[in-house]
Amino acid sequence: MTESTELDAEDRKIITLARSARARNGVAEGAAVRDETGRTYVAGTVELPSLKLSALRTAVAMAVASGATSLEAAAVVSEAGAPAEADVAAVRDLGGAGTPVYVASPAGEVTGTF
Repeated sequence: MTESTELDAEDRKIITLARSARARNGVAEGAAVRDETGRTYVAGTVELPSLKLSALRTAVAMAVASGATSLEAAAVVSEAGAPAEADVAAVRDLGGAGTPVYVASPAGEVTGTF
């Protein structure tokens, strides 16, 4: 994890979208990813009896299902702090090692980058 740096408008946008998904759905986490064409995919935590997915893995799955071949950035908003290693791995699988994963508090304050 690295300390947060100044974010550009597009990165700030995915954090805002992740916050909105969390609040709108009343879930533990909200996430958003941006693909290589600038499209965004937004998701919340999935908690069903037979299916449990983090918000970040859900957003990555939505991107893949929609035809994305790469990711430029990802954001997750949660009170829990750092995302699980498997969540970051899902982003890396599609985006590569250099794809930033921004972590933000529910208030939108960036607390770190993975």
